[in-house]
Amino acid sequence: MLAEDQRQRQFIYRFLVHAGIDRRRVTIEVSPSGLGSGEQWVRKNFARQASKCRARNARNARASTGMIVLLDADRLSVQEHLNELNAALIAADQPRYDPAQDTIARLIPKWSIETWILYLSSDGKPKPPVSEDEPYKRSRTEEQWAEVIPQASRTFHAWSKAAVERPVNLLDSLRRGLDEIPRAVPVAR
Repeated sequence: MLAEDQRQRQFIYRFLVHAGIDRRRVTIEVSPSGLGSGEQWVRKNFARQASKCRARNARNARASTGMIVLLDADRLSVQEHLNELNAALIAADQPRYDPAQDTIARLIPKWSIETWILYLSSDGKPKPPVSEDEPYKRSRTEEQWAEVIPQASRTFHAWSKAAVERPVNLLDSLRRGLDEIPRAVPVAR
């Protein structure tokens, strides 16, 4: 897994535990803090990690190696970031992302992971409503974020299952992320 920061790491790690993934089988690489843009770091490392994931699955038909890449959309659209990830693969002489073959989930919260955490920790009924057009990163303290991440990751896990009805007011980037996650985490299918 690739993540921009520790909050993304905490969120997705808790999700993976809820999904029944053995903690010892989880590898998470997080952008080193203070060394530039976390988004750039994830994009730069994406092709290398995607190549490893693809190679492992190609070597062993029983292998079920999944990869999750978490990238805040910030001011860009989710689609623009998806295009950038494809461009990173092409620049590394790799095939474009293939949703039918790749066991890679590309999670791109708009505005940031904090947007998803606020929405998910309220079971989709946040008061006041959560908007994908506003940054929430600094709206709470580290301790407050740490308190709501467990509920948010539980809700993300519950909503990632195919048979679950999701809220009608689901954030668009969250819907896309929930649709992506089964590609990498078989438990969510």
